[in-house]
Amino acid sequence: MKRIVVLGAAESGAGAAVLAKKKEFDVFVSDMSAIKDKYKEQLDQHGIEWEEGQHTEARILAADEVIKSPGIPDTAPIIQKLKAQGTPIISEIEFAGRYTHAKMICITGSNGKTTTTSLIYHILKGAGYNVGLAGNIGRSLALQVAEENFDYYVIELSSFQLDNMYDFRADIAVLMNITPDHLDRYDFKMQNYVDAKMRITRNQRPEDAFIFWNDDPIVRHELEKYDLKARLYPFSEFHETDAIAYIEDQEYVIERPTPFNMEQEELALTGKHNLYNSLAAGITADIAGVSNEEIRRGLMSFTGVEHRLEKAGRVRGVDFVNDSKATNVDACWYALESMKQPTILILGGVDKGNDYSQLYELVEKKCKGLVFLGVDNKKLHDAFDRFGLPTADVRSMPDCIAACMSMAQPGDCVLLSPCCASFDLFKNMEDRGEQFKECVKKL
Repeated sequence: MKRIVVLGAAESGAGAAVLAKKKEFDVFVSDMSAIKDKYKEQLDQHGIEWEEGQHTEARILAADEVIKSPGIPDTAPIIQKLKAQGTPIISEIEFAGRYTHAKMICITGSNGKTTTTSLIYHILKGAGYNVGLAGNIGRSLALQVAEENFDYYVIELSSFQLDNMYDFRADIAVLMNITPDHLDRYDFKMQNYVDAKMRITRNQRPEDAFIFWNDDPIVRHELEKYDLKARLYPFSEFHETDAIAYIEDQEYVIERPTPFNMEQEELALTGKHNLYNSLAAGITADIAGVSNEEIRRGLMSFTGVEHRLEKAGRVRGVDFVNDSKATNVDACWYALESMKQPTILILGGVDKGNDYSQLYELVEKKCKGLVFLGVDNKKLHDAFDRFGLPTADVRSMPDCIAACMSMAQPGDCVLLSPCCASFDLFKNMEDRGEQFKECVKKL
């Protein structure tokens, strides 16, 4: 019996273990951290052996194949030992893809992938498609493959997941953009990160589709290197490019495969960044065979994604916006670009090799104060003190909200758009966003 070891026992790892067990592999799960109770129960229900707080090397190194959590870096000692002995290491997505014939709609990008993934799922689900939501959002793809029977999966893919995908193929691949992010995981080399993102086109065939933002200079440059087999569907904000989807005279237009148009003001999502998300989602639904009527209904009715420019309330005339998902500079840029009010901007966390200079013009134009929420804010001060804005250093969300309120006046907006990962002060970006909303409620 082939032996599979799963490293990491959160959503993806536990799901992969269940699928492996159902396919009659000898399965062992190992996690260096504590495993959440719900995943322990899931593993126990399926009779899967697991350990937490350690890696028993003898058992792990005896694996025929290892399924690695995307959160585990290649520099981890156990990964280095597995690589040295030639043990195959794959992702949960790669493993799950072996056991389903469902159509795979895969979305990646430095920004916009969660909103675009959710919007595509919303349109397909509303159109009556038998569809699952997986990847970075939704339930584990492997668990759904083990327990469900969907015809389509809409999957948000991070660069970490793409790193360990080899034979997996996307029927429809969507690449929103590529800007610097997670460089700490890629030896601080942008090309390594770019190469990871471009893996979404891997194994695509002539009958498949590749949708991409035509205005992204990095994507355009990379396309020159690749002999892509899939049909290309570029989208753009402007009709003057060779894009097949764009905005012209305040009208949202898709030229092919089935011509579609609607008034831009009818789109549920607003802001330039959401325009790109809506274009990518519309093309995807069009390719998947969704009717124009259902595409229009979906684009008009979508309510947005939690922690992405989410309205958190208004207190004493001050608006609060939760954009905790903005864990890189580009995401923060789009958030600031959409602000119409004087803004107190909350930045900080675990820096991933950020270059903050692209924010300078918007900070100078839109911000009236800055609050740095992190353990080490030196790099933020070095970047932004030059503007002479009021600043505050805080290490908790209650102190952060108090500092913001001391700077704000009626008509202002407090924007949590941190540019950074959350792990210095919070469990994750969701925890950061939830604490932000909870503190606002208590004002």
